[in-house]
Amino acid sequence: MSTSISSLFLNASSVAANASLNQAPASRPQPAANTATDTVRLTEAQQVDQLYNQGQRVSQIASNLSLTEAAVNSYLDLSATG
Repeated sequence: MSTSISSLFLNASSVAANASLNQAPASRPQPAANTATDTVRLTEAQQVDQLYNQGQRVSQIASNLSLTEAAVNSYLDLSATG
């Protein structure tokens, strides 16, 4: 009885492939619960820029951030007439 080496490797790899297909997919490890929250503090200029880019008008931004319209225009490098 003779067995070729190539058939041994094919049989071994087939068994390994079938074994991995029959196993349940490995579940991903869940990150540990983080009780501390991450916060980012934006400067007034960053807040103004963000609100302006979201489509708010200068008057709305000034009101929301308790700033004057002149201050908002200054942060945005806008002239009072522009």
